[in-house]
Amino acid sequence: MYPEIFHISFLHTYGVLVALAFLAGLWMAARLARQAGLDGDAATNLGIYCALAAIAGAKLMMFLVDVPYYTEHPAQILSLETLQAGGVFYGGLIAALAVAWWYMRKTHLPLLKTADVFAPAIALGHGIGRLGCFAAGCCWGVECHLPWAVTFRNPVAKELVGVPLGQPLHPTQLYEAAAEFLIFGALYWRIGKPHARGAIISLYLVLYGTARFIVEFFRYHDQGNLLGGPLDTSQWISLVLFALGAAWFLAARGTAARYAP
Repeated sequence: MYPEIFHISFLHTYGVLVALAFLAGLWMAARLARQAGLDGDAATNLGIYCALAAIAGAKLMMFLVDVPYYTEHPAQILSLETLQAGGVFYGGLIAALAVAWWYMRKTHLPLLKTADVFAPAIALGHGIGRLGCFAAGCCWGVECHLPWAVTFRNPVAKELVGVPLGQPLHPTQLYEAAAEFLIFGALYWRIGKPHARGAIISLYLVLYGTARFIVEFFRYHDQGNLLGGPLDTSQWISLVLFALGAAWFLAARGTAARYAP
């Protein structure tokens, strides 16, 4: 689509939208934290630490899901293309969750209450980030001849991310962005209602796990499915996160520990 802004080669649309996604998510998390009676500064610092961890985790997962390629081309690990690549979101999410757990224990932020206020922020930021993916052309879908298929024609997109040009594709980036914005709306509405602690983050895991599992069927994967099976790595992670979220959501509904932000 539009991988560069104003044809300035070093100012990529993807990077601008990812920066906007981070700021929007951080603002939302701090706002919801204050509404929930949490320390807004601590929540902001947590968001920054999680963002840094997410960048590292997404890159690491990108290497892990395509080990054969990077084994054959080790120079690509430190290449400009790798630096510009967004990586795999689930790797970033897992790393961010690990760092969040550590930071919340260190600062004595309540684990589930803090996770709840971050859930809508994650969905909002991820939705904006996927618009960046669409602009750059990365994370593209398989060939599609439906009325809403998209065709990338900008050679810069091909050069940066390898998206095929002149071929109608499923706009998987927009599928996921739309799902994330809907999830954000549902979580933002739900967090304003009395709820058990942990209900919002668990609902996020259920909804996003479902959306990502479905979108992956329409997304192109040059490395193929995990171990040659019917599902790719992201779909297996989606199933695990869905199960964890569903289990906690159902358990939380049976508790009496409810609070209103």
